Amino acid sequence: VRPNNYSTFYDDHRQNRSIMFESEKAAVDFSKQVCIAKCNSSPALDSVLCQDLLLGEGQGVEGGDSLEVAYTGWLFQNNGLGQVFDSNVNKDKLLRLKLGSGKVIKGWEEGMLGMKKGGRRFLIIPPAWAYGAQGVAGRVPPDSTLVFEVEVRRVKLAKECSGSDGLSVSSRDSPAPSPVPSSDGFSSD
Repeated sequence: VRPNNYSTFYDDHRQNRSIMFESEKAAVDFSKQVCIAKCNSSPALDSVLCQDLLLGEGQGVEGGDSLEVAYTGWLFQNNGLGQVFDSNVNKDKLLRLKLGSGKVIKGWEEGMLGMKKGGRRFLIIPPAWAYGAQGVAGRVPPDSTLVFEVEVRRVKLAKECSGSDGLSVSSRDSPAPSPVPSSDGFSSD
């Protein structure tokens, strides 16, 4: 993914190619389909597949950084996007998380590394990196592969945090780490 609706790739002969799309939406939709094709062509998905949709600006996030994220989650069904099982896109509250704290599924912890403020990424997460054999009652069947589109709206780098003036994320009693917004506290800056 490149600015101004461009995407670049290598062909079978390792030649660099670029495609310019008519709109941002067309570029984003194409990028999502590339990620779905990667998933469908792998014999066994054993790690998180990531596809940038928009790059964002600034420094890439690392473990310990605090984020506010908008997201939508789908079940991966019939080799593509199935039903939406969770989203905060049309809600007032963004998901607040601290990378590396273990408060969200492992696939998010891995898949969001390197994202930048304003960046959007498409994640396909295998069951072992999501909710595994237990699933989430009434929402995520056992052994489900999950798909998320995540957008980083706010970033507070760990090295910028100082004492109680930084963003703090409190622990939450939950049987399974979840990308669902919680009562975690975020102090205002």
